[in-house]
Amino acid sequence: MKKYAKLLSLVLALAMAFSLMATGTAFADDAKPELPEFETVTPGKLTVATSPDFAPYEFYAIVDGEPVLAGFDVALAQYIADYLGLELEIIPMDFDGVLNELASGGVDLGMAGLSPDPKRMDAMDFSDVYYQGGQSFVTTQANKDLFKSLEDTNKAEYSIGAQNGSIQMDLANTNSPEADIVALVKVTDIVAELLGGKLDGAYIETAVAENYASNYPDLAVVLEVPYESEGSAVGVVKGNAGLLEAVNMAVAAALEDGSMDSFVAEANEQSIGAKYEGLLDAEDAEAAIAEAVAEAEAA
Repeated sequence: MKKYAKLLSLVLALAMAFSLMATGTAFADDAKPELPEFETVTPGKLTVATSPDFAPYEFYAIVDGEPVLAGFDVALAQYIADYLGLELEIIPMDFDGVLNELASGGVDLGMAGLSPDPKRMDAMDFSDVYYQGGQSFVTTQANKDLFKSLEDTNKAEYSIGAQNGSIQMDLANTNSPEADIVALVKVTDIVAELLGGKLDGAYIETAVAENYASNYPDLAVVLEVPYESEGSAVGVVKGNAGLLEAVNMAVAAALEDGSMDSFVAEANEQSIGAKYEGLLDAEDAEAAIAEAVAEAEAA
């Protein structure tokens, strides 16, 4: 099954690349300012790392029974590539991989709901913020009365989840240091552990948390978590000043012409339907996709 999933991943990646190229934004040469000079990892391409377990930012929408990479980060990546006059190549990987590839210079951009955390600025540069999000504490409907404030999360008897390497992990350690902090690779794993009773609560980005709560009524988004660097930005390989400037120009254009609003609206609509969150070469990918298809057909 793993061999099949990897083959499926390759086929879908090629199909996705064709689809993104076919549906990208056309920019006339006189419709945008002159771009600065910059280099990319592969000449003529914009290579972007993403972690597709973070709906509505990035995920696989099930279209005609097949998973297709979707989300407003994915749409914005295509917009940026079109604005820069480059072919887009998106490489799905886990969240830690996105950070590591950016730090090592293996990709041009990282787009995975990244917060412009000052702690990350030694490893990467950040674009201007393109989406104003927030952070939330999530639990189940059965446990929501236990957590009236963030102080209530800070108890040794509680197991609190967060995605490994994420801003949410920092928030868990800051606000719930006495709790048993459980680091998990995927947000989908965090939600599964919450629903299965293995976690008492978790720190999750607000848009993502609300998306899961709309699909799983047993979840409850109970607390807003203060965070000084709210919002999402594009991670840019360190030291590529020309590329950073060009990306900021594209982000500004997407915000000004209303494209970003459209990307968010479409992603939210898609993410409510059948979807798969994770990597296509995961051992459970084939079964999870089949289950999502079956649920969509039964709905």
